[in-house]
Amino acid sequence: MTERKAAAARGRQFLHTPGPTMMPPRILRAMDRAAVDHRGPEFRALAMRCLTGLKDVYCTKSPVVIFPSAGHGAWEAALVNTVAPGERVLMAETGAFSHMWKAMAESYGIAVDSLPGDWLHGANPDAICTALTDDRAHAIKAVAIVHNETSTGITSRLAEIRQAMDAAQHPALLLADTISSAASIDFRMDDWGVDVTIGGSQKGLMLPPGLSFNAIGPKAWHASQVVERPRNYFDWRQVLPDGTNPAFPCTPAMSLMFGLTEALDMLEEEGLEVCFARHARLADAVRAAVTGWGYTLVPQDAREHSNSVTAFFLPENVDADAFRKHCLNSYNLVLAGGLMKLAGRVIRIGHLGDLNEAMILGTLATVELALGTAGVPHESGGVAAAIDFLAGKSDG
Repeated sequence: MTERKAAAARGRQFLHTPGPTMMPPRILRAMDRAAVDHRGPEFRALAMRCLTGLKDVYCTKSPVVIFPSAGHGAWEAALVNTVAPGERVLMAETGAFSHMWKAMAESYGIAVDSLPGDWLHGANPDAICTALTDDRAHAIKAVAIVHNETSTGITSRLAEIRQAMDAAQHPALLLADTISSAASIDFRMDDWGVDVTIGGSQKGLMLPPGLSFNAIGPKAWHASQVVERPRNYFDWRQVLPDGTNPAFPCTPAMSLMFGLTEALDMLEEEGLEVCFARHARLADAVRAAVTGWGYTLVPQDAREHSNSVTAFFLPENVDADAFRKHCLNSYNLVLAGGLMKLAGRVIRIGHLGDLNEAMILGTLATVELALGTAGVPHESGGVAAAIDFLAGKSDG
């Protein structure tokens, strides 16, 4: 693949991984300020703005706690506060991140009942219902689902999973990883009966990595009071001592929280429903381009197509990672690759956060350009298909 490295030195980089995402100037400016006393009234007001705004993002009345960590920290917090060593958790395999979460659970001595998957489909509500119905002793303490699996571009049907759990009449908690779906894809913690919501700062919230979140429902809070296991940094009892009002026992990531207030303002100005519709429209445009190029999407069920990231297969004889390198070195375009069993086979285009039609079309045009200059077999007209889709939507 011929590379034009001089091009990468000019202009801005187009970052289209599914996180971290491009950070809008408003958020960067909001973070560019001095720290304040994290025990004083100014920080208390800042914290209250963040905590109440996150409740709106997760559509919940339950308290939200903030950890200075990557999203993996919120994974860990959800597990260690609700499940004791030797107890069982039901987890569905939907991609690399569900696999990593499973490995984390097992490292804490949790017995994982894994529902195997082909990485082409989301969590199966019927299989979950069957597994819980068969668990007559109610030994399974929680069902843990990655709502939006960024490694495969699959969004599992959480509302249907809750319906399946209710149909099984099983008391297990529902733990949902919304790290790459919150503020991008419809999610309703209270309406869908989610007991623990897991979030992170670097995706739909348009921030750098470094903040993670748990929204803690009443059943989960009760479980955290009786579970017997060592825990410390991620102990909910330290960050939510009275079960209602979050605290900050360690030094908070204050600069990120300054940015979070701006992100929440931006989401409120747009409106969550409008934000979800924008993400869906841009995602459909990307999928139109991919199918226009003649490529196969990773998700095989149209109900499970992600509005945060599109994953697709390149031809079998093409090294997807070499193509990504060509995009970066020649055109300063950053795409994501396949993980684990999809490594070298898949391209992932992130389309979440602060994006509009012009940005998406610029990215798709550059991908189509790179396919041609790299000699990757493809059909022409992918960008034209995306334009036709967006024009049709704008015309009503």
